[in-house]
Amino acid sequence: MAVLRQAPDSKFAYVVVVSRRARQLMCGGRPLLDNPKSRKTSRIAEEELLTGLLEFDVGELAEESEDKEGKRRKS
Repeated sequence: MAVLRQAPDSKFAYVVVVSRRARQLMCGGRPLLDNPKSRKTSRIAEEELLTGLLEFDVGELAEESEDKEGKRRKS
């Protein structure tokens, strides 16, 4: 897996990364920004991602993923 700092190209991946970071902030995590533009956790998380402060892992490619039963899916 690779670690990225720039926003993902996929809209779905973008939302997943921002929502996970927002959940961390709601549970007491400290913002990585000194002066966030908003007080909302989702906006802070989005700003952190867009400024390149967040690091996130890129999962497996769809071709290599397995379903729940451990069988490989065909793409």
